Amino acid sequence: MATFTAFYDANVLYPAELRNLLMHLALTGLFRAKWSADVHEEWISALLEKRPDLTREKLERTRTLMDLHATDAVVTGYEDLIPGLQLPDPNDRHVLAAAIRGQADVIVTMNLRDFPADVVGAFGIEAQHPDEFVLHLLHLAPEAAMTAAENHRQSLKNPPRTVNEYLETLERQGLTQTASALRKYGLEYFPYVP
Repeated sequence: MATFTAFYDANVLYPAELRNLLMHLALTGLFRAKWSADVHEEWISALLEKRPDLTREKLERTRTLMDLHATDAVVTGYEDLIPGLQLPDPNDRHVLAAAIRGQADVIVTMNLRDFPADVVGAFGIEAQHPDEFVLHLLHLAPEAAMTAAENHRQSLKNPPRTVNEYLETLERQGLTQTASALRKYGLEYFPYVP
């Protein structure tokens, strides 16, 4: 099993498309994915606030499936670290605390400014935008990462997505470099590019 560990912040789990891609990548075994119950509550609460069409029951089902499929993903016992941490947004201290306790190498987050390099680096952790994180995986293990992306694309049924539609979805999620790399190198794995 991989020893490189990525801790997912709530803001990368909030959008379903990004969350699902990150989960497909986590299942490759290239790294260990981690999160906490607090992170789950944060993305679920934010979604329920913005999307009244969703139910807590449905999102809790997603949470349960995530916890079930990613081995030892849920970090616990980090609360004692929170008071001693200093971040620009004190509400993010639980993320860094759980990342420390989960022995994460990287925090995957959209809000890089909330995790300054000098602060998280002191714990041997780097904050990375999901685009940078996925791009690293594509360079490290192109076949596994592109297969995960294709599996994610094919799992989309409502509505199904062509390759170009899928890549446009990734771009809207802020994964512009990833989409570009998949366009450039992915023809073997995405043979039906219109």
